[in-house]
Amino acid sequence: MITVGDVDYARNGFDPTSMLTDWYTGEVSTLPGGRRLRSFEVTAEEKEIEIAPGVMFPAWTFDGRVPGPALRATEGERLRIVFKNYGSHPHSMHFHGIHGARMDGVPGAGVIQPGEEFVYEFDAKPFGCHLYHCHALPLARHMHKGMYGMFVVDPDPDRHPEFADVARSRLLGSPENGKWQELAMVMNAFDTNFDGENEFYACNTIAHCYAKRPIKIARDRPVRVYLVNVTEFDPINSFHLHGNFFNYFDQGTTLTPTLKTVDLITQCQAQRGILEFNYADQGHEPGLYMFHAHQSEFTELGWMGMFDVVETLS
Repeated sequence: MITVGDVDYARNGFDPTSMLTDWYTGEVSTLPGGRRLRSFEVTAEEKEIEIAPGVMFPAWTFDGRVPGPALRATEGERLRIVFKNYGSHPHSMHFHGIHGARMDGVPGAGVIQPGEEFVYEFDAKPFGCHLYHCHALPLARHMHKGMYGMFVVDPDPDRHPEFADVARSRLLGSPENGKWQELAMVMNAFDTNFDGENEFYACNTIAHCYAKRPIKIARDRPVRVYLVNVTEFDPINSFHLHGNFFNYFDQGTTLTPTLKTVDLITQCQAQRGILEFNYADQGHEPGLYMFHAHQSEFTELGWMGMFDVVETLS
């Protein structure tokens, strides 16, 4: 029930283990009047990637990787994303957030031709776990080929005094946030023979990557998973945690859980949320704890991994 062999991550140009914590925070500057501006630059390019040992896929990518870079900002900032299309098809970046019509990344409002560039500019709101993806037509093809990525907006604690402690724990770089083990996970799948059905399923693109290289987790620190589903050709995907339960924040736009003490959630395409849990319970001994989709087909075809829980990480 596992792929045989290893994927060449160096050839791919990205490593799913590094992807878990590789937040793209852009460049920060100050606008006239003192407001903070956070700027990003993202490119579209075509690239053949290895999604399972010996299995190549002709991807369309953001910044040469699938999923694209995990963009992270803070609520209330002004965002500026310079998008350059180095591919051979029209592309765009459509952000799930609040913005004006001209910034929507749909035909007539941010879809650009090969060789062109476009600047998306809007405020970082609402806080939460979001995503961006190409919205050029045909949409299913652009999504399935790999043009998507995570977009996280951290809450500004000053805007949420009633939940300031919780907000600070989500604010990247704060002492409170440093206590958490945060992971970016994008559930996706690949139709390798282009018949409209997926042959491989994964979290962060590479089938069974976290089964072969389990994710190390310190037993003495809480875990926060930012989870996004971008699976094409299947109506839902799911996340099941073995030997544990978690609190779930649907869309990540609340500072109190929308579901408490669950071990399984389902997401339709583009749905996302935040999972919070720990392994500090007396019943949790160090060892390997499985997580996977609870559609057995997805699990067997690549969407299964392990947390390697240890007493502490140096």
